[in-house]
Amino acid sequence: MSNECKEHGGDDEPSPSVTLVSPPQRVVLDTSLFVNPDVRTNLGSTPTEALETFLFLAAQIHILEFYMPPSIFKELLHFVEKDRIPGDLLVILHQKPPKRHELKVPAFLLYELIEDLRERVNKGLRIAEKAVKSAEKKKPEEIIQELRRKYREALREGIIDSKEDVDLLLLAMELDALLISADQGLILWAEKLGIQWLSPDKFKDYLMGAIKRTKQLSGKETDQTPL
Repeated sequence: MSNECKEHGGDDEPSPSVTLVSPPQRVVLDTSLFVNPDVRTNLGSTPTEALETFLFLAAQIHILEFYMPPSIFKELLHFVEKDRIPGDLLVILHQKPPKRHELKVPAFLLYELIEDLRERVNKGLRIAEKAVKSAEKKKPEEIIQELRRKYREALREGIIDSKEDVDLLLLAMELDALLISADQGLILWAEKLGIQWLSPDKFKDYLMGAIKRTKQLSGKETDQTPL
């Protein structure tokens, strides 16, 4: 082999390093993260404070993308003081409806939903029967109050009972996203669909970890920048 080939050959030259950038993890948010007083305490004492804290932390994160269906976003705006919300809300929190006419849902979920509804209706009837039988022992106001409480528990807890709930599930499934919600019905059906979920009381820790990871990656990119 000639000296010229040795000098200009590629075998002895180090190949440039290639940094592989992973796509951002997508996160779908439910309003319960901000409006439920039992779970928002890590972010703020009011829905407005909780949303402000989230936006402050999320603005520092480049490895996550945050989404909310328009139906849920509209619901959220009813609970916050709009004049206190930063203008970058729409930049950080993306509004996206699920592709309702394109997504496919396993048929077994429909069977389970129907069976669940049948059991809940029967349970509701039994609760109503007990309320009627107790009419002679309790005042009408007491009966109505107890009936409403037990009936709500029987028919609404642990089930998806609104179009907004369905929007959240479908969007999380479409984006292969992490779902943040305190709604037990959403969590139950998320597990049935194989959707990742996280309880809101762990959400701030999740954000802080993402901020730390973002800074680590930014440092690596700076170190690899050629002089």
